[in-house]
Amino acid sequence: MIVLWLLLSLMLMPAVWLVCRPLWRARLERAPVDEPVHTAENVAAYRRRLARLDAARQRDALDAERYAEERLALERGLLDDTGERAPPRWRSPLSGRWLVPVLAVALVAGSLGLYRQQGAVGDLALYTAIQSVRNTPGATPAELVARLEAQAERQPDNPKVWLTLAPLYRDAGRLDKAIDSLRRAIALTGRRPALLARLAQLEFFAAGRTLTDEVQSLIDETLSRDPRQPIVLGLLGVAAFDGQHYDRAIDYWRRAIAGYDDDAAVAALKRGIAIARQRQGEPGKAREGSAASLRVRVSLADSLRERVGPDDSVFVVARDIDGKLPPLAVERLRVADLPHTVTLDDADAMTPRARLSAVERVRLVVRVSKQGQAAPRPGDLVGRLGPVTLADDTPEQALRIDRVVE
Repeated sequence: MIVLWLLLSLMLMPAVWLVCRPLWRARLERAPVDEPVHTAENVAAYRRRLARLDAARQRDALDAERYAEERLALERGLLDDTGERAPPRWRSPLSGRWLVPVLAVALVAGSLGLYRQQGAVGDLALYTAIQSVRNTPGATPAELVARLEAQAERQPDNPKVWLTLAPLYRDAGRLDKAIDSLRRAIALTGRRPALLARLAQLEFFAAGRTLTDEVQSLIDETLSRDPRQPIVLGLLGVAAFDGQHYDRAIDYWRRAIAGYDDDAAVAALKRGIAIARQRQGEPGKAREGSAASLRVRVSLADSLRERVGPDDSVFVVARDIDGKLPPLAVERLRVADLPHTVTLDDADAMTPRARLSAVERVRLVVRVSKQGQAAPRPGDLVGRLGPVTLADDTPEQALRIDRVVE
């Protein structure tokens, strides 16, 4: 930021110099007065008129009295033209110098004010905050989020702040915060299909991979504006896959691939198609892609059964060891289903860029939510396991719900 203001100051210096230079060059100048007196010309004209007057007297064209009057008038006219005049007025050498600082201050203040109004000061502050954290050794994602939250307080009307915060909240598993950030960005920028699709995706996973009325409304609005929006098509493929409608899932994911220009996303969707074909009973086609998978046996401690109801939601989540990526796989159950064995694979990913096959080890978390929300809340029941190494011979993992979120 300091470098920017220094550069702006250097750019303003020539402008100030050009505006104020004429005032600094002020010198003694004659003030505007009457036209200059040409004494020699006046005398010559007087002599010509007097000669004509004398010639007329010699020809007796004028009598003595008239001659005297005419000559007196000529002499008075000459006296008026060549007599003493008031000395010329001179300007002070400091005249107008007070305008120099006034113009300089006005030019600088006006330029900076216009830049603050029309420029990108907020975006620059956002960029500076991000770079300062990234250039700090040992900085954590939580520190970056904290810096951006401070920027959000300073410039709540800047949509880029909220668009930057949303994926950070998502990757940290704070889906409620990510959803709120996207909603703020949409309120500021308008209901663009890409943003609506991202919001629908977050709402879908926050609801435990369920097509709620709100999610369906966002999907319908997005497709009405952009029928080939890949994020929404991918989301619909996930919903169809969860409902075991594998043919529809394959169709949605194929259409999503046509709209993606991200190689990683395309590869992930192809793996999902391979899994869907495998579950359709077409193992020959499953070789189009390979995907990591993990079987997890989920159970509930007997001491906690009184705290939950049979319809409470159970979320089984696989995350990367460092916690830098969004959840790699998510499955949703009910307490009534427990104990139950689930298979986590790439088809359970929240985003194409974060999937089980992209890592070698994972942490497993299971949580019981009475509110049915993916974000943890006090009073939820949880269980944790890991790290677990992913391999072809990885045995079934036992994940037990055995503690309460404080």
